[in-house]
Amino acid sequence: MSELKPSEIVTELDKYIVGQDKAKKSVAIALRNRWRRQQVDPELRDEIAPKNIILIGPTGVGKTEIARRLSRMTDSPFNKVEASKYTEVGYVGRDVESMIRDLVEMTVNQLRSREQEAVLDKAGQIAEERILDMLLPKSGDQPTHEDGPVSVEVVTPGQASSSTREKLRTMLRRGKLDDRYIDLDVTDRSMPMVEIFSNVGMEEMGINFKDMFSNIMPRNTKRRKMKVAEAREMLIQDEAQNLVDMDKVVAQAIEKVEQSGIVFLDEIDKVAGKDSGHGPDVSRGGVQRDLLPLVEGTTVACKYGFVKTDHILFIASGAFHVSKPSDLIPELQGRFPIRVELDSLKRKEFIRILTEPQNALLLQYVALLRTEGVELVFEDDAVEQIARDAEEVNNMTENIGARRLHTIMECLLEDILFDAPDMEKKKVVIDRIYVENKLKSIKASEDLSRYIL
Repeated sequence: MSELKPSEIVTELDKYIVGQDKAKKSVAIALRNRWRRQQVDPELRDEIAPKNIILIGPTGVGKTEIARRLSRMTDSPFNKVEASKYTEVGYVGRDVESMIRDLVEMTVNQLRSREQEAVLDKAGQIAEERILDMLLPKSGDQPTHEDGPVSVEVVTPGQASSSTREKLRTMLRRGKLDDRYIDLDVTDRSMPMVEIFSNVGMEEMGINFKDMFSNIMPRNTKRRKMKVAEAREMLIQDEAQNLVDMDKVVAQAIEKVEQSGIVFLDEIDKVAGKDSGHGPDVSRGGVQRDLLPLVEGTTVACKYGFVKTDHILFIASGAFHVSKPSDLIPELQGRFPIRVELDSLKRKEFIRILTEPQNALLLQYVALLRTEGVELVFEDDAVEQIARDAEEVNNMTENIGARRLHTIMECLLEDILFDAPDMEKKKVVIDRIYVENKLKSIKASEDLSRYIL
């Protein structure tokens, strides 16, 4: 659990997200409260529930990025889902509990990968011994001839075998045996495809069919001839998997999900409002009712065991253009006590987004073209003009926030990106005149700008 102070969390978020101070402050407090809860007496600890958050604001203002950066910063299990793809029980589609199963699955895979990396050295040693066993004849074998055994110098078998083995080990480590071919028995990991027609997907079913079939059906092995280098990598991966204690990994994953998991419910406004009897909006209220026990705290069954959702932090977001947070059913509103409205982005924010963050958009294009040997330089007046154009187009058409910068930058640099490999002039300077000339014809026609920008 992270011990970052709220101010430190906000400072870290500032490196990637421009503005939205209220939202950053709210998530920083929520994260710090998790750490505080861990310090409370065990009797009271289980009674302290997370304060879930609704982020309200138009698309492209940083709602998803705030949650994603928060999880990376604290190494918390994170799952971003769209509320609009779930249906209530009884309809064809994914049930809401699958978001918790997916979260557990991702956490198990992540922890398994870390455990495998931790035992790679030991796995490498075991793989090395297995390869040496394949390269060397069995101990006790002696060279023979048609007329009988060949007389050889009397040497202790253990000494000869050990000496040869060490020589081969040295050659193997130096890569001198990498191109030699050996026969390796490889386990066929592919499973027969089973298609199940059900109101939930195969991954949602209580029984893990893949594991069940793998236990019932014997594993097929096939002998492959491959180079030593390739065989070594394959053996290392196999041995690393065998060395990992999966029971320990699963227990850690479930505890991590229960204590520090974050679920980001995007497009929550799409399931708000009154139900309609047909079409894509069918039973929106049913999805909200199914979300209630998850957000309040329930136990979800997955293939690794049972997971409690009592202390998972839910962060919901939506533009709420048509509906309002008050259109959610009252019970669900009560589960999201913190509501933060994010600000729309203007010209000043666009300039900062283009230049300030560690992954700033201009830096990305500069780095991309540097791979072709082209030096791309943006003058300050060009950056200001790009921001001004983004603001104008957002006002004229739909407001898609910072995503408008992506459309404008692609249109602006289209010719340079296309011609970069064949350019003789390896330095390109983007100034205000270049930006105006490039976007003038598109901006002049409102219909054209609506479709292109």
